[in-house]
Amino acid sequence: MKPFLRQQLERYPIRLGELNFFLQQEGITNDMKKYLALNKEHAEVTIVAGRFELFLKREKDLADAQAMLDDNDMAEMHEMAKEEVKEAKADLAQLEDELQGLLLPKDPDDERNAFVEIRAGTGGDESALFAGDLMRMYTKYGERQGFRVEIISESFGEVGGYKEVVLKMSGDNVYGKLKFESGGHRVQRVPDTETQGRIHTSACTVAVMPEPDETIEITLNPADLRIDTYRASGAGGQHINKTDSAVRVTHLPTGIVAECQDGRSQHSNKASALKVLQARINEKDRAERHAKEAATRKGLVGSGDRSDRIRTYNFPQGRLTEHRINLTLYKLQFVMMGEIDEVIEGLLLARKAEQLEELELSAN
Repeated sequence: MKPFLRQQLERYPIRLGELNFFLQQEGITNDMKKYLALNKEHAEVTIVAGRFELFLKREKDLADAQAMLDDNDMAEMHEMAKEEVKEAKADLAQLEDELQGLLLPKDPDDERNAFVEIRAGTGGDESALFAGDLMRMYTKYGERQGFRVEIISESFGEVGGYKEVVLKMSGDNVYGKLKFESGGHRVQRVPDTETQGRIHTSACTVAVMPEPDETIEITLNPADLRIDTYRASGAGGQHINKTDSAVRVTHLPTGIVAECQDGRSQHSNKASALKVLQARINEKDRAERHAKEAATRKGLVGSGDRSDRIRTYNFPQGRLTEHRINLTLYKLQFVMMGEIDEVIEGLLLARKAEQLEELELSAN
């Protein structure tokens, strides 16, 4: 184990003792906010301290088994010692990886549901068609993960696909899995409308935004909002075609707009549109913070700006290239059916390595 990690971990048993002392003090529950914060920290520290204690025990087991192997007077025990060395090394590797993960900073938004916004970019009709392909890819991925997938708003392309579509995905750790999908997605293929077989390059942008906690983060001032209703278009049956149930909300100070037309009532559409609007405002603030931090850290996701080209889908070669981690996969047909686990895991591992590097730098 790297010395800086061990130094970090050695603090946890000490901190656990301090927390045990604080929580045993008379009158600690008089300040419920402080009490709950200490309890939360106690639970987190207990997990790390417990795993580190097990790591130290397995380190001692390894040392004892190795000493047994080196002792020629205990030849009859060598086979058992060899097995113990093998098992202890495997346990230590697993525990070290687990402890590294526990030490890394947690994104409090990872556990949230997410809005996935896909917009057609350069490429006209072909870009809109590709936006439809991306929508299906994320929908199928979400279904495979057990997420609930809903269309919040959609604006159809002239020959199919979407000019813009917003999905809501609900489930476990949705934002944590999809947050690195934000950015520019480029497609290279022969469009159906191309008569001479030429390959065209088009692009879409994707923005993944955590769903705001409505009990904490919905802080929009009604005076800053303009709310318009209109008749929804597209599929939806008789109700959606006969009432002005669709809602568009404009945040006047920033000009950010959100709309929803998928619900069956104006009330539900307004609630959904407000959540999307708040998520977009939060994402704008997040992007601005990232831009300020960019000078001091490498940043796996770059600026987070939608113009960043993060991935290329090359259909003639059946190739997907994830530019941020130099990952190339020649199974594009499966990727477009939602099998993007390998890409997502690669991005998460790269971010983990980046965080470990930052942790080491901060410890020195």
